[in-house]
Amino acid sequence: MANLVIMESPAKANTVKNYLGPNYKVIACKGHIRDLPKSSLGIDIENHFAPHYINIRGKGDIIKELKKEAKSAGKIFLATDPDREGEAIAWHLATTLGISEDRPCRVTFNEITKDVVKDAMKNPRAIDRDLVNSQQARRILDRLVGFNLSQVLWKNIKGGLSGGRVQSVATRVIADREEEIRAFVPQEYWTVDAVLSGEGAKSIQVHFVGDKKGKIRLSNEEEAGKVTDACAGGEYRVVSVRRSEKQKIPAPPFTTSTMLQEASKKLGFQAQKIMKVAQELYDGLNLGPENGGVQGLITYMRTDSQRVSPIASESARAFIAEQYGDNYIPDQSRTYKSSAQAQDAHEAIRPSSVRLLPKNVRKYLTSDQFRLYKLIWERFIASQMQSAVLDTASVDIENSGYLFRTSGYVVKFPGFLAIYDTGDEELAEENNFDKLPEVREGERLFADSIEKQQHFTEPPPRYTEAALIDFFKENGIGRPSTYAPIISIIIARNYVRREGKSLAATELGELTTHFMREYFPEIVDYEFTADMEKDLDSIAGKENTVEGVLEGFYQRFEKELAVAAKAGAQTKVAPPVEKSDVTCPKCGATMVYKNGRYGRFLACPNYPSCRSTLALDKDGKPLVPVAAELPLAGFKCEVCGADMVIRNGKFGEFYACKNYPECSNTKQKTVEIGVPCPICGAPIVEKRGRGKNVFYSCERYPDCSFSSWDKPLAEKCPDCGEMLFYRKSRMSILCRNPECSYRRDAEPEADAGREGAGE
Repeated sequence: MANLVIMESPAKANTVKNYLGPNYKVIACKGHIRDLPKSSLGIDIENHFAPHYINIRGKGDIIKELKKEAKSAGKIFLATDPDREGEAIAWHLATTLGISEDRPCRVTFNEITKDVVKDAMKNPRAIDRDLVNSQQARRILDRLVGFNLSQVLWKNIKGGLSGGRVQSVATRVIADREEEIRAFVPQEYWTVDAVLSGEGAKSIQVHFVGDKKGKIRLSNEEEAGKVTDACAGGEYRVVSVRRSEKQKIPAPPFTTSTMLQEASKKLGFQAQKIMKVAQELYDGLNLGPENGGVQGLITYMRTDSQRVSPIASESARAFIAEQYGDNYIPDQSRTYKSSAQAQDAHEAIRPSSVRLLPKNVRKYLTSDQFRLYKLIWERFIASQMQSAVLDTASVDIENSGYLFRTSGYVVKFPGFLAIYDTGDEELAEENNFDKLPEVREGERLFADSIEKQQHFTEPPPRYTEAALIDFFKENGIGRPSTYAPIISIIIARNYVRREGKSLAATELGELTTHFMREYFPEIVDYEFTADMEKDLDSIAGKENTVEGVLEGFYQRFEKELAVAAKAGAQTKVAPPVEKSDVTCPKCGATMVYKNGRYGRFLACPNYPSCRSTLALDKDGKPLVPVAAELPLAGFKCEVCGADMVIRNGKFGEFYACKNYPECSNTKQKTVEIGVPCPICGAPIVEKRGRGKNVFYSCERYPDCSFSSWDKPLAEKCPDCGEMLFYRKSRMSILCRNPECSYRRDAEPEADAGREGAGE
């Protein structure tokens, strides 16, 4: 009788299946199988905040399969992710399958490698109910806030809005920055730079810093002119030359927040994409027989700890000594102290094996997987290397009582810089080291030129994803697993929009924040949010109870709800109208932005008398119908005989008659998917039906009868040789042959987000 192992991810289940052999059956539950109902609060407040869990819609087949497999299994092991959310999923599985909480059924893997998996299977434990309680308290609190806030926002601003414990404060962070930018008043300041020469031919640029009493800020042209006039006729004299050796210590290995920040800066990835790719690297990939086959490349990617196992540290040191030499490793293994708020349940993010060099596994990874893995691998190796040594120099020069300065450095010993580019602003600053002439104290220098220049202070920049995540971390908002979902939610709900790499608050986001500040000041208070995170974490350590945390909050929140409801009955806030600079092509009015089922679009403000709308492209620009030259489709209109042209619409490119609107004939533009038709061999193309649903058919359809809702694959069935299909609804790959039962799980789609993002 085989043992049953239940995991979250199908990809990870496939990896672990290869390690455990025929005595184990490994299946995936694909995340939560139970949750609070979406249509009601689902919490009995009077009964100690008891939650009412129901099976998640669409998970019926999975639950049925789990029960069937559990019934015939020898032992059952719950191997969901090794965090608070994973513990809660394991508890829900145990409840559904009738497994006792005290039974040693829980196993966790910090990395998906053969040795770690087999060792974990030998040491199962009982479900950690304190960790489950911590997750449940967070889930209940988010529902209490999200459900009730959303109803208030519907009544006071407009229907369809949502509020949340964490998303509301995140929106406030960005809205506050917009207010700072608008309120900013530029301040004038001036700089003075001079180019000096020594006794040799070498010249060097120096910058005015102040006088003998200290630094001086030049506020206007008169003050700058006073310096230039005095120095133009004065004598430049070297007053000090300071040369020193400086050590630069490597950064620690990644935590979730630092990985998100660094990958955003260096790779240009959005937070949600970073977490999706990191999950793929953790779950496991086939790296070929020369690299050990299927295995995970990194340790668990949701962590706020900087701790590294001694085995991993020693492995890195051995690798560094081999590749770079003994002088590149410090005398003792490097250790890094985690922040006081860190839960320290898992190690820092590191490669599961330092011997899996990025260049050696590159051909088995996608471009995104390779770039993120390379970043994680290099950061970890660098964190265990010797410090870089810099020779620095600083020269102070005086003229007429005014002080000028220049400085620079040269890398004496690269240390960790041999493998990891820090992007350090200090190292990126203008470096005059090589330009510094050999000067000595008391020596005279001669001015080649001296210039003054006007500047104005800049407003604080808008947050990028990296900067926002850093703010979350520094202020205790959310947890590593929630950073990416928080950002995705506030953008999806139109409280925040992207402008290039920056995040800007929409008018709706600012209006909602103003309303929240007035009626729910605690919810959008940074300090309160951070303290609540600590209270929720304290439940896992038995320092607090679920009811204690919830009761203390809800007593105040209930009063705020009553005040907001009363205010809403007296006045309703008008939702903002976001105007564009686009003129309605039918009536000439200035069009406004709206949000619909398929995202943002432009609409005429004179609706319903004018129903004109315009779709937006991926950059937010209007797809305005233009009668100018459009690319020819290469064939004639079947109705009027005019040329057909290629136009761009909401669902991509399509063919339209050049005589539009006189002739409204259009034809769908199909996309070949690179798979031949199994009936006639012609290309299979992707099309959209009347309901905008994607389907696939032979290019010769209806002359050839082949069509399918499932996506045909070029891969053949290993059992019977027929065509395989990808069925999105079940995330599985199936054989076309009805007599063949071949089926396997497909790779999961993007991480849908985990705990605490706020409802």
